[in-house]
Amino acid sequence: MRYNLSKVMLKAWKIYRKTKGISFGEALHRAWLSAKAEEVNNTLIETAKKAANITEPVNTWARWKELGFEVIHGSKSLFSAVLIWGSRGDGATYKASFFGESQVQPI
Repeated sequence: MRYNLSKVMLKAWKIYRKTKGISFGEALHRAWLSAKAEEVNNTLIETAKKAANITEPVNTWARWKELGFEVIHGSKSLFSAVLIWGSRGDGATYKASFFGESQVQPI
């Protein structure tokens, strides 16, 4: 797999500025973990999506907001997946809930 080195370095600088008390080397290490976790997370999301028989495009609540949409009030997530949080550098995981395109409206 080829990684976007520019994206990795930008992520390292973002982590370095955001996290107090770590060296840039540690920030770079965490950025690499995030880049590697991204591929695994995408696979986990697709597996959970197939298990739930979802065919429409899905995103998290935060990602829909970045794209200029809001989740309709009262909508329940279609499925969830436990994903790797690579930027923490400790193998932490988190549970992400996903909403479908039919559950959002433009802001």
